[in-house]
Amino acid sequence: MSKKLFISEKPSVAQEFAKALKITGSKANGYIESEDAIITWCVGHLVTMSYPEAYEPSLKKWSLSTLPFCPEHFLYEVIPSVSKQFQVVKGLLNRKDVSIIYVCTDSGREGEYIYRLVEQMANVPKDKEKRRVWIDSQTEEEILRGIGEARLLSEYDNLSASAYLRAKEDYLMGINFSRVLTLKYGQAVTSFLNQKWTAISVGRVMTCVLGMVVRREREIRSFVKTPFYRIIGQFELDGQSFEGEWRAVEGSRYFNSPLLYKENGFKERADAEKLVEELGHNSPLNGAVEKVEKKKEKKNPPLLFNLAELQNECAKLFKISPDETLKYTQELYEKKLVTYPRTDARVLSTAVSKEIQKNIKGLSNIPGIKAFVEEILQKEKYRGIEKTRYVNDKQITDHYAIIPTGQGFHNLRSMSQTAVRLYEVICRRFLSIFFPPAEYQKISIVSKVQTEVFFTSIRLLVSPGYLQVMEYSFKKKEEEAAENEGESQETVNAALVEAVAHLKKGHPLTVASLTIKEGETSPPKRYNSGSMILAMENAGQLIEDEELRSQIKGSGIGTSATRAEILNKLVKIEYLRLNKKTQIITPTLQGELIYDVVNSSIRSLLNPELTASWEKGLTYVAEGSISEDEYMKKLESFVTKMVNGVKNLNNQSQLNQFFELAAQNYKN
Repeated sequence: MSKKLFISEKPSVAQEFAKALKITGSKANGYIESEDAIITWCVGHLVTMSYPEAYEPSLKKWSLSTLPFCPEHFLYEVIPSVSKQFQVVKGLLNRKDVSIIYVCTDSGREGEYIYRLVEQMANVPKDKEKRRVWIDSQTEEEILRGIGEARLLSEYDNLSASAYLRAKEDYLMGINFSRVLTLKYGQAVTSFLNQKWTAISVGRVMTCVLGMVVRREREIRSFVKTPFYRIIGQFELDGQSFEGEWRAVEGSRYFNSPLLYKENGFKERADAEKLVEELGHNSPLNGAVEKVEKKKEKKNPPLLFNLAELQNECAKLFKISPDETLKYTQELYEKKLVTYPRTDARVLSTAVSKEIQKNIKGLSNIPGIKAFVEEILQKEKYRGIEKTRYVNDKQITDHYAIIPTGQGFHNLRSMSQTAVRLYEVICRRFLSIFFPPAEYQKISIVSKVQTEVFFTSIRLLVSPGYLQVMEYSFKKKEEEAAENEGESQETVNAALVEAVAHLKKGHPLTVASLTIKEGETSPPKRYNSGSMILAMENAGQLIEDEELRSQIKGSGIGTSATRAEILNKLVKIEYLRLNKKTQIITPTLQGELIYDVVNSSIRSLLNPELTASWEKGLTYVAEGSISEDEYMKKLESFVTKMVNGVKNLNNQSQLNQFFELAAQNYKN
């Protein structure tokens, strides 16, 4: 009797497939078998790329004469620690009674790569039928749908090609650039740091991230604070008072004056005091309304979470690192609570939006959000969601945004407090899109005192809309005092809005006081782990060339699946330092020296445009726009050119100066 073989990425996922397919049995032998089906699993990667010494034993010794290293055919090998499971999977893939193979590894480029390497090393017959199961959650319904709609694996050949190329790219750049820079500058770096010899580690993505952090740190160090002095007028009206900020607009005696810092402040306090004195000659000091604008403002619910946005939000809310966020979200995914986490999309697909009430209904028993769920269902607020900005098939590549499945609620009992809170964050963001925008009443007042003009902006929340959904249960106690203070302020604002509602041009105002407020310019902010992930995702925005920025729009550096891992590696090799309490990221001195080495040798490795354009190229391969061969030729040409360029450099004395400067600034 012929059998179906299902191969997943992890044992835990295999267990979910077994439940969905009603297959029972022991996992002791590395698989579960029934009369007509077998379920087995990888344990992450079972196969990896071989080091250069596998091609030629002499390549184990690093030498400039053997670089660049660009093999014509790449070699692969089974990872020793998981060889037992590989042999199990290999045997099953080649069993005569297995007539069809269902590939159930994670639905994305990396999951595709994990399976294809196993198939390659196992020498699976090409004529054996293979189908790809592509799912967005691990609910029973979704697993069965994915199996029922599984397409031929060959339809994913372009995705597989891009996965192989990504690995080859990281391998060639990592091996060649790390070796050539270590041989050329490694001794100088370790001698300067007075530490044990270590290799210089560089990579396509990690070095670019290092560059972003070091540049930001050096901008902060070189930043010189500039003080400035603003003049604030306190105006009285019908028992209410409001502030207005002075600006040197046209008609002012200080319009375009060199004494100004921008148009709303002076460089020197004495000049601000002079203006206050000039205006204060008349007592009591009076002014008049020059202009009044009233308008309603709306604030829409934000788009749904992709992994980068969720990692950024969790860094702010819980002070946890991106890899911790991914770990908790993966746990929620495996417990059937949320959809696939490694996604770049922030919208839903049209198909999912038509069935979205199922996800909503499943949340009706969760305390804290039950009332919102009931309101959405009773008023059928989900109808028409497919016509909003929250649904867009064109903005989805592999998977739609992270949302709750509406299932698996009982699993929350066994999960950590942080995981439960993270789940609440995902649920509230999801439910918020079914509520109207928050509405504000905004009143802008322009007041004139003699020839000088003051600007006031009053903003009052009229209707909370979706904001009512966003009050996290875990923040209530901490923010109770702040919320009460906010309510009293809102009452004042409401009274003030009523007082200024009738204002028209020429209405007299009493100026109760003019005060000088000192401020100073602020340096750029350091990256925290969350903002770093977002910066990696949106690296294209850092590119000055408009045409290139447009060309690689949507391609960041790294992928949603790898960004946390890259950041983690930079911390582990001590190029970056991560403060676990604040999640603030700073470079180490070693990291700064490596930056100087790369900046003086392979500068393009530090530029987001290079990394993002390579990522865009991989997308083109996955789409079938360019061939695997075209991409590979460009890659080998780039690696060869860069390596030979470094070999011919003679810049050690210049680098020593950079090292001295970096060390001096680092201490200061």
